[in-house]
Amino acid sequence: MATTRSASQFFNRVNNRFAFSLFLLYKLPSAWIAGVRAGGASELSCTTSVPYRWLSQNPFRSTYFACLAMAAEMSSGILAMGHIDGAPARVSMLVTGMEGIFLKKAKTKTYFTCNEGAAIRDAIAQTIATGESVALTVEVTGKSKDNTEIARFRITWSFKKASS
Repeated sequence: MATTRSASQFFNRVNNRFAFSLFLLYKLPSAWIAGVRAGGASELSCTTSVPYRWLSQNPFRSTYFACLAMAAEMSSGILAMGHIDGAPARVSMLVTGMEGIFLKKAKTKTYFTCNEGAAIRDAIAQTIATGESVALTVEVTGKSKDNTEIARFRITWSFKKASS
């Protein structure tokens, strides 16, 4: 399943800082308040970020783990939403599992990257072709600006062809 014009348009909207900020404010206000932002999305990869600031901190002077998880989930979720937006049939998506490993304290902005757009695209194509639910676990890595690895997440998505 190649990326369609609609999927390309979706990724262009994500890369439009103002449009994506409005989307977050409307659909995911907690992410907007925490400062989660998309830093670049394509059909194969998506990077999001979360700052270390008063609204995203924990009592231990680092970014709260839930804010880190939110940004990690969003990097893979944007890829899924883009490929669903370009799919020839309606597909529902749901996180069914998440595992996180925290390696360093997040004391600055943390960038989360998911490079599994092709696997997500293929899972969506499979659920459309078979009508069966497809589960896919993707890797997301969080790093600081100096490339220090902060956290690693494994997020399991379930895709299912929606009834017409």
